Amino acid sequence: MSVSRRGFLRLAAAGAATAGIAGCAGAAGSGQTAELLTSRIPLPQRFRVPLPVPAVKKPARSDATTDYYEIVQRAVRAELVPGHRTTIFGYDGTFPGPTIRSTSGRETVVTHRNELPVPSVVHLHGGHTPAESDGFATDLVLPADRRMAARGMHGGHMLGDIRHGSRDYTYPVKQPAATLWYHDHRMDFTGPQMWRGLFGMHLVHDAVEDALPLPRGEREIPLMICDRAFEADGAFRYPAIDPSLGHKPGVLDEYMEGVLGDVILVNGAPWPELEVDAARYRFRVLNASNARRYRLALEPKPDGENGFVQIGSDAGLLAKPVRHNEIDIAPAERFDVVIDFARYPVGTKVVLRNELGSGPAAEIMRFTVARKASDDSAIPAKLAEIEPLDPARATVRREWRFNRGSVGDHRGWTINGKQFDPDRMDARPKLGDIEVWRFFTDLHHPVHVHLSPFQVVGRNGRDPGRYDAGWKDTVDVRPAEYVDVAIRFTGYTGKFLMHCHNLEHEDMAMMASFETVRP
Repeated sequence: MSVSRRGFLRLAAAGAATAGIAGCAGAAGSGQTAELLTSRIPLPQRFRVPLPVPAVKKPARSDATTDYYEIVQRAVRAELVPGHRTTIFGYDGTFPGPTIRSTSGRETVVTHRNELPVPSVVHLHGGHTPAESDGFATDLVLPADRRMAARGMHGGHMLGDIRHGSRDYTYPVKQPAATLWYHDHRMDFTGPQMWRGLFGMHLVHDAVEDALPLPRGEREIPLMICDRAFEADGAFRYPAIDPSLGHKPGVLDEYMEGVLGDVILVNGAPWPELEVDAARYRFRVLNASNARRYRLALEPKPDGENGFVQIGSDAGLLAKPVRHNEIDIAPAERFDVVIDFARYPVGTKVVLRNELGSGPAAEIMRFTVARKASDDSAIPAKLAEIEPLDPARATVRREWRFNRGSVGDHRGWTINGKQFDPDRMDARPKLGDIEVWRFFTDLHHPVHVHLSPFQVVGRNGRDPGRYDAGWKDTVDVRPAEYVDVAIRFTGYTGKFLMHCHNLEHEDMAMMASFETVRP
């Protein structure tokens, strides 16, 4: 259930009083912090379009240590909804972009050329990446066909490392196997630019994962789930104050809590269908929505319940499998899961449902169990070694409060009562130290930390939740809740970001900068 703007403003007016926040949590507890934007086209019929699988990008060249990729960001007209053409912003002109596969310990360099009409920034979400390639929000790549002024943008703040036309992003890939993704991170405009299509998968593999008998090949499939809305002519509908995405950021007042669409896309197709063998499949699930949270469930459930076996989280494999009947997934979170379709009779149609949605948003896609098949995959009892970060060894404890607040002369979103200022460093953690960060919230805020993953060590002073296992880089913090995470930054000094991944919140100032320093 969405929180109304009027109710939200009443909460803001009441301040952060415990009673006010608790009342709001009761209203929004299992729902959304966002408002629904409806489409002006007839909604497409469900389960009529085959699930597309994004192409795997091939390196432009390789040498002994490095694979080099070239991606062009461009605006193209594509058919997402059957019978309608939509202008997308696409990596290589596709929605979503191509999948990049890297090997741990082998460097990846991606050259992004910007042929869009707007500046862009690329962030490898979950990447253990040097600051100069992490995609700091003001490190813009200006369009190749125009020279935009580097002054007068972003509220007078100095811009970062500006490039014209293209930029090389260097990823050392010194991290274990994980389901990463890349997306736009332009300050103040991440929401509308991702809404138009600037995201894609980046998968890291290593020897530990390769040795496991997990499903692979055609039975290893990314599922990038997002919601969108469409105009009568098929264009994306989005409530930007400045539809040109040129200079004035933000959304219309009634959508400040976040934007929900009424068309569910998976890998860019509306409510698709996938024909599967009666065998195990590995799905790398990403919530690529701006603000929508999902509760994934299978209907019908397989015999014995527990339709999902989780094998990985945001930043890598779990120590051991975790079984779920349903999975709550917030924006930017990833769940690496196995579904065994051999537990269904051939001919069964299995719907992937969203139990936090209603109407068209209550369903996501459908699987049809088409045939019996051999299956030599398995889910081992042990997956990977995970070093526990002991919060008792923390050298520093920090508190971060995510709340509605003043942003200049209007209402927006703040961290510790401050709007984002790229010139201000809100923390300076030392490389190698364990720190405990506590995130407080008023409403739903999926919190993402750049550079290094963390471990959830508690919620509201109790144990972690059932979806908190493993290495995380994004955590779903629910209304009037606090979450403690243990984090150890390693590898690289420089400026990085921490922010809410409700993209409307992020664009309206709910972001903070920190600088990692040497001991």
